[in-house]
Amino acid sequence: MSTPRCSSPSPTTSAPSSSRTSRRGLRGDSVVLMMGKNTLIRRCIKVHAERTGNNDFEELSKLLVGNVGLIFTKGDLKEVREEVAKYKVGAPARVGLVAPVDVVVPPGNTGLDPSQTSFFQVLNIPTKINKGTVEIITPVELIKKGEKVGSSESALLAKLGIRPFSYGLVIVNVYDGGSVFSPEVLDLTEDDLVEKFAAGVSMVASLSLALSYPTLAAAPHMFINGYKNVLAVAVETDYSYPHADKIKEYLKDPSKFAVAAPVAAADAGGAAAAPKEEEKKEEPAEESDDDMGFSLFD
Repeated sequence: MSTPRCSSPSPTTSAPSSSRTSRRGLRGDSVVLMMGKNTLIRRCIKVHAERTGNNDFEELSKLLVGNVGLIFTKGDLKEVREEVAKYKVGAPARVGLVAPVDVVVPPGNTGLDPSQTSFFQVLNIPTKINKGTVEIITPVELIKKGEKVGSSESALLAKLGIRPFSYGLVIVNVYDGGSVFSPEVLDLTEDDLVEKFAAGVSMVASLSLALSYPTLAAAPHMFINGYKNVLAVAVETDYSYPHADKIKEYLKDPSKFAVAAPVAAADAGGAAAAPKEEEKKEEPAEESDDDMGFSLFD
């Protein structure tokens, strides 16, 4: 279940049509409940908790502030959010409204007669008369994000038929099993969860090792560190065991360190090169330039 909120400051004009389209899109797995009686809904949640003893919905009642609604769903929460985001309704720029986005008037023919040039002159919009109509020469940033819409800007956009803003439902919180979390959690993938889990295990292991407190995360490191201590004691004393004997041999003759690595590398390289040599033997013999008495590389 998720709680959507209209993104427009004045949703009473266009939000209903947006909610209707959202209802149609979510029909089947979800039910959209738009409301304005938050006090009544909170009262219902309280009565439900008293009768059933289930207080899980108490967290939900705290979110019922402002123009909000509920979406009850049995489907995938991520898919529900994507479906809700599809439906937006265009809205005009009303006087006094704070612009949520930048409004840019594109260049081109406006279809207005030359008597309407006063609107463009007030707003310092460069125009020219083309075939008896007003034409905007260059793109003009009419309203910046965060600014209030003035009467001139509103009138001009209305004449041009531009509806720069939009209304729609925005998922602001997600409720599931008594827990409320941000919708950004729905963007996490399995790889992100594994990475975060691994980071948490690493922190637990580090803290356990620093405190010398055994935990499941720190146990492998503690065993390895303990083995290192046993090995160090064996090297410094006469006590020995098969693995310690090998280390002592290396310490007595350090040259074995230099011999062991190249031998291992050569074995691996030889095994990889053997198939290539066999392939070369299978190829038919051809006369080379050297066999003819000269070389192309001389």
